[in-house]
Amino acid sequence: MDLSLGNRRALVMGGSRGLGKAIAKALRAEGAQVAICARGAERVAAAAAELGVEGLVCDLSVPGAAAAVVEEATRRLGGVDILVVNTGGPPPSLFIDLDDSAWRRAFEGLWMSSVGAIRAALPGMRERRWGRILMVTSVAAKEPVPNLMLSNSLRAGLHGMINSLAREVAADQVTVNALLPGYTLTERLQELRLNEAVLAATIPAGRIGSPEEFAAVAAFLASGPASYVTGQALAIDGGLLQSI
Repeated sequence: MDLSLGNRRALVMGGSRGLGKAIAKALRAEGAQVAICARGAERVAAAAAELGVEGLVCDLSVPGAAAAVVEEATRRLGGVDILVVNTGGPPPSLFIDLDDSAWRRAFEGLWMSSVGAIRAALPGMRERRWGRILMVTSVAAKEPVPNLMLSNSLRAGLHGMINSLAREVAADQVTVNALLPGYTLTERLQELRLNEAVLAATIPAGRIGSPEEFAAVAAFLASGPASYVTGQALAIDGGLLQSI
């Protein structure tokens, strides 16, 4: 299938490793111009050189940083047609261990960075009457994962925003969708210190997913042929979620 991305420009947030890097690689392979951003300058530079993309340094926990990086990507690429909002997950935590400052940091880094990036990219998409907004969330948004109170809470709310925004901009030929990764072989899985063999036994597919499998779905939703898919929350999880 021709995904018709040869003349499209993409910004992948959190694109120096894991799912973000895999998405950037998939979009680049389909011919899109791509910029990635992440917090660590060395890691961004290495990933950008490896993938043949633009590398931008951005700390999404800083107010206004997400909008600024979209503006910089727009300057370098000439526009942003595809925005992949991939902010990473807040640290593991239980409700009893969280104070107000922890909630505010998570809200700024996860919620407001998403809002800021979308707000900056959306006017150009609507003007050109073509755009794709993909938000990487988590299966935790639908079924809470133990010890992930911040992620469980905030990501569920983001799905409400995605569904509402999709309806607002559908007539402008801009699609807005969420991608829910299940257990996938990334650095994040290692950071959570989860037992991979035990996890695999809980997944109907019988294994943990690969970043490339996730990225293939993202590339399709970013494409021309996916123009009638919007307002959806699609799990790439090997059948882990029990509800439809």
